[in-house]
Amino acid sequence: MAQESGYRWGHSGLTADFDLDGDTPRLVRLARPGDGDVKDAAEAALPLVDVTLFGVGTGWSGPRFTGTALGPRLRHRAHYATYGDSWHHLTVELLDPASRLAVFVEYSSPDGVPVLRSRVRLRNDSDVPVTVRSVSSLLLGALPSPDVLDVHRARNDWLAECRWYGEELRESVPDVGREFHGHDGRAGIRLAGRGSWPTDGHLPMGAFTDRTDGRCLLWQVESAASWLWETGEADHHTYLSLSGPTADDHQWRQVLGPGEEFASEYAALALGDGFDGALAALTSYRRLLRRPHPDHERLPVVFNDYMNTLMGDPTTEKLLPLIDAAAEAGAEYFCVDAGWYDDEAGAGSGTAAGGWWDGVGAWLPSARRFPGGFGAVLDRIRERGMVPGLWLEPEVVGVRSPIARELPDEAFLRHEGGVRVTEQGRHQLDLTHPAARAHLDGTVDRLVGELGVGYLKLDYNITTSAPGHLAHSRAWLGWLSSVLDRHPGLVLENCASGGLRMDGASLAVTQLQSTSDQQDPLRYPPIAAAAPTAVPPEQGAVWAYPQPDCTDAEIAFTLGSALLGRVHLSGHLDRMTSGQLALVREAMTTYKSIRADLRTALPFWPLGLPGWTDDWVALGLRTPVAGPTYVLVWRRGGDTADRLLPVAHLTGLDEVRVEVLHPSTPRGSAEWDGAGVRVRLGEVPAVMLIRVTS
Repeated sequence: MAQESGYRWGHSGLTADFDLDGDTPRLVRLARPGDGDVKDAAEAALPLVDVTLFGVGTGWSGPRFTGTALGPRLRHRAHYATYGDSWHHLTVELLDPASRLAVFVEYSSPDGVPVLRSRVRLRNDSDVPVTVRSVSSLLLGALPSPDVLDVHRARNDWLAECRWYGEELRESVPDVGREFHGHDGRAGIRLAGRGSWPTDGHLPMGAFTDRTDGRCLLWQVESAASWLWETGEADHHTYLSLSGPTADDHQWRQVLGPGEEFASEYAALALGDGFDGALAALTSYRRLLRRPHPDHERLPVVFNDYMNTLMGDPTTEKLLPLIDAAAEAGAEYFCVDAGWYDDEAGAGSGTAAGGWWDGVGAWLPSARRFPGGFGAVLDRIRERGMVPGLWLEPEVVGVRSPIARELPDEAFLRHEGGVRVTEQGRHQLDLTHPAARAHLDGTVDRLVGELGVGYLKLDYNITTSAPGHLAHSRAWLGWLSSVLDRHPGLVLENCASGGLRMDGASLAVTQLQSTSDQQDPLRYPPIAAAAPTAVPPEQGAVWAYPQPDCTDAEIAFTLGSALLGRVHLSGHLDRMTSGQLALVREAMTTYKSIRADLRTALPFWPLGLPGWTDDWVALGLRTPVAGPTYVLVWRRGGDTADRLLPVAHLTGLDEVRVEVLHPSTPRGSAEWDGAGVRVRLGEVPAVMLIRVTS
């Protein structure tokens, strides 16, 4: 609890208790109204922020950025709370008397939502430069003991995204006997992003669940660059530190001259009953945070010609029948993916070994591929009632591209010594430079203004750890916002080799998020089911790529995977029989009948978060105000054809209606049994989309 001299800030969904009167200001309790206290926790609270500088490092031996020398020296100067646009804000102003570094800890929280957002601003009030090595975005101590907490993380790899796993925190933070040593152990969990793909390796997320009462604390670092989170033990309690790039982990540093400022990346914490409850709060927060856009309301079906279809080799001859078939199937956008700019002889190649890979950058339509003009293809898309879209990889310039010679060296990210970053035959633009921005502004304005493109799939297929990427990533997000300011109806899809830039900062600006490049429909279900942990359902693009050589069950399976997200339709629809195309059209009609509910629905997992090899996978979406509940279930194997899918918020109700929405001709059954939906799927593979109403 807060001390008598403490300060309480918050609202109906969240309260934060501070001790601002001691030598070191501290956040002693973060909770929802009605949550119990953590026993004897106040004395284990940590400083509000930890900072390391050149010459001022950690306060004790150990490779972690808590317990720093500077953090406990910070003194309270002022604090002020404001409220506006349904958000509560609190700034706590601190000063280090020795270095004259002013620190502004900025908290915010949407009214009624149990989520805390935080960042830290630094200002050098001295008359000499200081170099920052690390700064926490949010530091929180006084959490329950590692004895009672499980910790959860999410591996995120190319073709295998959003794979959550957990363990007891004591497995990584052993009890070393503080009473004998007078110190906490050095063990902990330290998870860092790597390179310029912020979600390569792991999502910048994590969670604690308390085994004694089921409460959950879930977090994300909102960075399109590099990030770090760290947890361990402090005075018999657990601490959590969330931060952006650091000198030790990411070759990052920031020099602040007298009077200069730097702001950390944002981080957010969500509280809830269990993982599902905390993720529901985080989903609501993500929706409030993002840029408003009509796409979030309409949720149109997008056909993309790439996956398992043209694979980067579009031509007029191949596209025209595909455009007609996509329109018949119910697509509303048609995106021509990679290769439309490739004017070299031979088949399209998106590999570093040859083809267009190291020649991109000018983004001009190919005359060879479209002998009648590319405009004729785009016109055909519009004639069939769809909005044309294009794939674009704006941040890269191939080493053979004329743009690599036209732009100055300063327009590219460079290593120390001024050498351009070159990865896989490509240079990386630096959007802090006006020439780089002008090049991309001209490109987008030409594609949108002259060609009439209404959708851009923005890909990013190289990664680098070069210095300067944090500034570039912030300039990148600013550039995306400026594009949408000029073209407010344009839809932007965020992609980086699938889901390798699936971070909160990017999702707040772009409208759709690619969840994976996975080409095997049998391996997509755990990705599709877990994607709402990283992205709201209405933004998560899931591939559905039925083929003419598929059985009807296989067509239903791949289509079903996308029905509780954003449909990214693909496949050789132009080669299908009329009966097969009817199956695709029926699935798209089903999706359009429910998509209005996806905009506000909150995810839950009837079978828990999926394992990569699970035979049964399930995702639920619960709409607010007694609306319908949707459950999507896949069966990929196993001997058991029956499974109970618990739906906790409807447990005990007598009058519950269960409808099978997909496939249109069910190959199984679903019925309510008082605690959930009992399904029977006799075939493998099989999928079923169920609507449950009470």
